[in-house]
Amino acid sequence: MKDILLILVLQLLYVPIYTLRTIFLVKNVTALAAILGVAEMLIYVFGLSIVFSGEQSLVQMVVYAVGFGIGIILGTMLETKLAIGYINVTVNTQQKNIELINVLRNNGFGVTVYTGEGRDSDRFRMEVLTKRNRENELIATVEHFEPKAFIISYEPRRFKGGFLLNRVK
Repeated sequence: MKDILLILVLQLLYVPIYTLRTIFLVKNVTALAAILGVAEMLIYVFGLSIVFSGEQSLVQMVVYAVGFGIGIILGTMLETKLAIGYINVTVNTQQKNIELINVLRNNGFGVTVYTGEGRDSDRFRMEVLTKRNRENELIATVEHFEPKAFIISYEPRRFKGGFLLNRVK
């Protein structure tokens, strides 16, 4: 029973670390990814040695697999809480909402506004680059002032300069 509990705990450590390492690699944070990789492999080898030592119990193997699945959920939840990286949010509105633009800017968001031609009238597009951990705050603010706004959020792979980076220094 002790081995089964240990296998589960190891998987609940291993898989979230694996998940974070993968995300750090994608986001080009290689030094931290390498450190997590070392920890990941130590846990992995130790866990496998328990599963494959002595008699290979079906229960141990099932617990190992179930722990992996639960670990994926935990790793994803952890990454969502950490909200690593940046997002670019595009907000499309039917009118140029100066009040919204000012509130966003006063709350530390860099906002660039463009005017475009819609099917029936001019449309206004706001581009906002921010840290991922501020995404919900940004979207809630936009929805408060512009409930019918069309909002798209995506993660930029790379960027240089601009309002946000000047504030970080």
